[in-house]
Amino acid sequence: MARSKGRLYACCALMLLFCVIVVSVCVSQLGRRKCPQDSFSHAAVAADTGTCSQIARDMLEKGGSAVDGAIAALLCTSLLNPQSLGLGGGSIFTVADSTGKVQIINSRERVPGKYNADTLKSCPNPPRFMTVSPHPGSLWIGIPGELRGYEQAHRHYGKLPWATLFQPSILLARQGFPIPEILGQYLPYSDTNESQSLRELFSDKNGNLLQTGDIVKFETLADTLETIANFGADAFYTGKIAEDLIRDIREAGGSLTLQDLASYTATVSDAWSIPLGEYQMYTAPPPGGGYILSLVLNIMKGYDLNPGSLKGEQKALFYHRYVEALKFANGLKKLEFSSELTKKFTEDGFADHIRSLISDEMSHEPQYYNMTPYLDSMGTTHVSVLAQDGSAVSVTSSINHIFGSRVLSPSTGVILNSHLCDFCGRVDSLFAGEQPPSSMSPTVLKSKSKVLVIGSTGSSMITTGMASAIMNHLWFGKNLKEAIATPVVFVDYQNALTFEANFDKDVIEDLKALGHTHKPAEKLFNVVNAVEKEDGCITAVSDARKLGKAAGY
Repeated sequence: MARSKGRLYACCALMLLFCVIVVSVCVSQLGRRKCPQDSFSHAAVAADTGTCSQIARDMLEKGGSAVDGAIAALLCTSLLNPQSLGLGGGSIFTVADSTGKVQIINSRERVPGKYNADTLKSCPNPPRFMTVSPHPGSLWIGIPGELRGYEQAHRHYGKLPWATLFQPSILLARQGFPIPEILGQYLPYSDTNESQSLRELFSDKNGNLLQTGDIVKFETLADTLETIANFGADAFYTGKIAEDLIRDIREAGGSLTLQDLASYTATVSDAWSIPLGEYQMYTAPPPGGGYILSLVLNIMKGYDLNPGSLKGEQKALFYHRYVEALKFANGLKKLEFSSELTKKFTEDGFADHIRSLISDEMSHEPQYYNMTPYLDSMGTTHVSVLAQDGSAVSVTSSINHIFGSRVLSPSTGVILNSHLCDFCGRVDSLFAGEQPPSSMSPTVLKSKSKVLVIGSTGSSMITTGMASAIMNHLWFGKNLKEAIATPVVFVDYQNALTFEANFDKDVIEDLKALGHTHKPAEKLFNVVNAVEKEDGCITAVSDARKLGKAAGY
């Protein structure tokens, strides 16, 4: 009898376990069906190209962290978009771990110990928007920090072996790949007298400049990457690679020394946390530009924006207020180096004060906004990653202008940055070890139900791109893809407005009537890459402006 009861209890237990499994599977399947067809359930990456997004996704599928995915994507992007970033540049990481703690890893370039005292005298006067450095060459090269940033990020948050992150890019560099359309558009910038090595890199055996679709190889850079993969970041900052790199820079007329490389350190700090409605926004303090972005958003949130703000006469009013906020933000850029002061710019009280100075009926002369001339430039790449464990990375990396200084180290395959240009119009003198100001604003926004990992490229247009995407998504109700694709308006250092080609023409005329100056854009090119998680569903968008494509699983 007891044995029969035991069997009965065992059967009941098995049936109960079976029911629990069935219910769990059903709930799981129902949860998956809630997600849109083009979303992901575990993790996603938004980089500048589909190839690099896929490489990063593969790292995540192997059990890698968000940082592992980001580093792999950046290494890949330095090959497919070498005009934008590389080992010769610098970056800013905003990293949110699975516990919710958010930190900044800052590896922006630094002023060399023996910099040219007359450097700032060579800045263009007046400053102007430039896609290449004002005087291309070695004068503008800062100490590259890119790899020290990767090293710190991997040390704190990496899960996969360091060398694993490099392997896909080493293979790409050695085997070669067809030149992507975006890189093909910028290859003419490599055809200069200042850098014979750069021109040779992108030329065929007959000396003709390569075109979109032609195969390009980075064999020397592949050797450099392989050494770094095997021996760590120290191999770049000390030893033979460092010696070769410094020799090439010195021969090009640069001032960097072995001591500059050996002494470079990346810094780790807490992110600035700024309330933004139901969200908490985590972004980078100076030398990053998070405070400028937060000021613009804090000014605009005071207008209680909603989808109706883009209808009828309200649309022109919204854009008038928005460009006025951008003008005030431009006026503060010379104060970027004081963290104590710039922290105040993120507070609601300061935004309230600026909002009180904005008139709905008119614009003003530049002096009204405390404008100071500065150099507008473009370049850069951004990667957003959200991993399965909930950790996230928003990282922006740059060599500044197109192909940076246009100095290629032939011994290492590294293209050097031009980031000392970022001091132009913003400081009166340089100091050894100082980091140039930046508009980089890698950002993570969190609410009770959502996580948004977002960042932009385009130098001074970073604030424009991010503010537009965030407002259109969070306040105007557009989905992430629509928000990023929304045509932008950019306010340059002269307070002139330039509009993306498909911007609302009626609004442009309304803004002119309010006294805003309109200037045709030679090149308006902001790129926003973002990943968002809501209710278990992950959406990833790589900006179509750079023909990007996201990936996930």
